[in-house]
Amino acid sequence: MAKDVQPLNLYTKSVGVKVLLSLFSGFMLLLIVGPLLWLAIHAFATEWLFPSYKPKGWTLDWFRKVFEVPTLVDAMKTSLIISPIVVLLSAVICLPAAYASARYNYWGRKSFLIIMFASNAFPKIGLFATIATLYYFLNLMGTLVGVIIIQVLGTIIFMTWIPAAAFAAVPKSLEEAARDAGAGKFRVFRTITLKMAMPGILVAMVMSFIYAFDEAQGTFLIGAPTIYTMPTAMYAIVETYPIQVTAVFSILLTIPSVLLIGLARKHIIGGQLAEGFQIK
Repeated sequence: MAKDVQPLNLYTKSVGVKVLLSLFSGFMLLLIVGPLLWLAIHAFATEWLFPSYKPKGWTLDWFRKVFEVPTLVDAMKTSLIISPIVVLLSAVICLPAAYASARYNYWGRKSFLIIMFASNAFPKIGLFATIATLYYFLNLMGTLVGVIIIQVLGTIIFMTWIPAAAFAAVPKSLEEAARDAGAGKFRVFRTITLKMAMPGILVAMVMSFIYAFDEAQGTFLIGAPTIYTMPTAMYAIVETYPIQVTAVFSILLTIPSVLLIGLARKHIIGGQLAEGFQIK
């Protein structure tokens, strides 16, 4: 009789676990998709007020109105200009450090990586305020250069850790075999090391772009009132514009990040992002 009860208990536990997992998955889906759905409805609704369960009508005029506001258009242009510059500068500065961290066991290497990671584990507003005092001395407040520098500081962790793990994953035996075949150091690096590490570098560039595109605290502190990006412009939109304009601008703000995540999805899901934080 006991033998018949045990499978029943296992089945009951299995069903209970599945139900709990299903409820949790549904809750997380609602938590993530719910706000996006709310934004999407408001972006196309003429008016949607509580307690009505549906909008009074549908329109595309809110998108037109967003592009008719010069300050919002300028904010979009500024974000699309600054973010690629930040990514390129971060790559030029950090990729050599990433390669050195992966290939050379120099003194202080682990301390350098740990300190760099720890500096991004705390709220940055205190760091930004301290940097602002230096910016006043250097006359960088309210300048494009100042905003770019403050955003580059936040991309360092992505552009160093992830490529370092990608460089470390390249088998040294392949490089040695190419050198034995007569290839020079630069050719070996270009055709083998860089080529094999490129997926990790691309993931780092995507994460850096998303960070730069969405960065608001440092950009607002350093750039305002002369330079506004899309995230910093959201502060004014929420306070002064109709909720439909806020919804449209929020959707426009998420489009580049969603597109880039979609393009890099294979490498992110494949473990390139996780491997970037496992370098030994």
